[in-house]
Order: sequence, then structure tokens, then C-alpha cells
Amino acid sequence: MKLGSLKSNVSLDGELCVVSRDLKTAVKVPQISANLREAMEKWGEKESALQKVYNELNEGKASGAFAVKEEEFHSALPRTWLFADGSAFIYHIKLVRMARKAALPETLTTVPLMYQGECGQFLAPTEDIPQRDPAHGTDFEGEVGVITDFVPMGVTPEQALKHIKLFVLINDVSLRGLIPEELAGGFGFFQSKPASALSPFAVTADELGSSFKDGRVQLPLQVSYNGNFFGKANAGAMHFHFGQLISHAAKTRNLAAGSLIGSGTVSNEDHAMGSSCLAEVRMIETIETGAAKTPFMKAGDTVEMKMFNEKGENVFGRIMQKVKSVQ
Repeated sequence: MKLGSLKSNVSLDGELCVVSRDLKTAVKVPQISANLREAMEKWGEKESALQKVYNELNEGKASGAFAVKEEEFHSALPRTWLFADGSAFIYHIKLVRMARKAALPETLTTVPLMYQGECGQFLAPTEDIPQRDPAHGTDFEGEVGVITDFVPMGVTPEQALKHIKLFVLINDVSLRGLIPEELAGGFGFFQSKPASALSPFAVTADELGSSFKDGRVQLPLQVSYNGNFFGKANAGAMHFHFGQLISHAAKTRNLAAGSLIGSGTVSNEDHAMGSSCLAEVRMIETIETGAAKTPFMKAGDTVEMKMFNEKGENVFGRIMQKVKSVQ
């Protein structure tokens, strides 16, 4: 099943839509749920009704179906209660520490890194990324994310996998110029992590088929920067799988239905696969040549993110954003 949220002048949560498998048509479903955030809170009651509409839509039998225009859609989940972003790709962490000539954490392979990001407002997948100051070092980060139902405190990684209901792509916007000072203060990210964007469409695990295996999405994340190839790193290279990330987040608290858990920047050891953020390219340059050469984003720069299944079908729609200077 595929779901999306139409932009709305009435609700910050948008209007819930069921979207066809080929992403060409959609239908509003207010009789089932006004928006996706509320649907997640009663997923056990709503899932079958949404699935019925999805089947009818794919068969061309759904009443009220309309043509999809991605610019009319918000992030699949326009806002929610929690965005907990992990860093599950060990190679990315190793590059960060190597570039800084810093020691690796002793718990690198046993305890996931995680921070709490902005969740009260996501940018739309075609919305400009605001840039107040180029010195802030605007960067994109391509990730995979999962949306859960209610997760009880103390859940095991194996149990946690059962709480995954939907998958999305994430552009986790980062301001690299602000990160060092914030980390040096010893209290973590805040100003350096503004609003991110999600893919226009969220999908259930069955849409991924055999590509969702061992708690990981085993597909490459296609990233283009200013219209040119930037990366196709495979998201299956996660060291910690999504069940482990969810379990880590729920160690000392319940997770509200609709919680979003991010994978962290998709990264592969094979440099031929490219990268999913500018910082990683800069780290590789620093390690190999002694200095970073690639600049961070400036006004007018664009980034596009998509993921295709084994049949070559677009799974989540696309994130396509441009940096815009703002005061």
C-alpha cells in the first residue's frame, strides 16, 4: 500500500490519500481518516479499510480518483510526535572520525548513535530549503526512514520490527558550519538540524517485497546534485537494522504512534557508489588529499532523491529541493 498527504489550507497534517502502485492516481479517504498522523494512532483499525481502497484504486475501480501531481503533496507525514535519527552506517561514522583524526567510539558496533530532530514541521518534498547564511554550511543527507505504531518501552529489536508500518525517504537537512560548536558544547544538535523533508509517499513493507530483509531496505538510494549523478549507495549496508534503532529509542520511553526513525546517511565503503551527502565527499577529499574541496550548498543548488525497486519502479516518488536564500 502507498499513502500520501495532500497539502491543505485547513490542516497542518494535510489530507490523507491512498496512492496507486504506479504513483499515477490517488483518492482522498476522509471517511477512513483525515490524515496520516491520526491513522497511525489507530492503525489496527484503519489498515484494512485503506488496503481495500488501495486494491480498488489499482484495479481502476476507486471512486473519486484523480491524477497525481507531486507538487501538490506534502511530505507523506507532514508532522509527527517524534523524529529520532540514527547513524546506522558505520562507514560514514568512520569517515567522520578519520577526517577529524579522532578516535572511534568504543561502542561503535554495539550502541547506535541517535539524536532527536525537528518533527513538528517537515518541509514538503518539493519545497525550497531555506538558507539564512551560506556560512552555515547547508548540506543534504539521504536516508531511509520507518514510521511505527505505538512502541512500548523496553521492546526488543526483534519485537520492534513488528511495529514498523510504513517506510519513507528522508532528506535530513544539516547545517555543517554550526555542528562543531554545538558538539563542542557537549549538549548535541539543535540549531544545526533544521526542518527536513520526507518523500511524498509512504509505503508498507509488502511494496518492498524481498528488498526488505533482515530489518533493512536492500535497495540503492539514487541521489542527484544539480542534475548530475551523486550517489547510489545501497541502504542495505546498515550495521544496525531498524529493529535495533527502534529498540534503542524505546529503551527508556514509549514511542507514540507515528514516530519516525531515520537510518542516518546512507553510505557504502565502495566509493564508486557515490555518496548521500556533501560532508562525506568532503571527508573523503580530506583523507585522500589533505583538504576538502567540494563546497556546501548555495542558493540555486538542487538535490533529488529517489529509490527504485528491482523492477525499476519508483517506490516513494521523489524529493526534489532547491536552496533558497532567505532573510
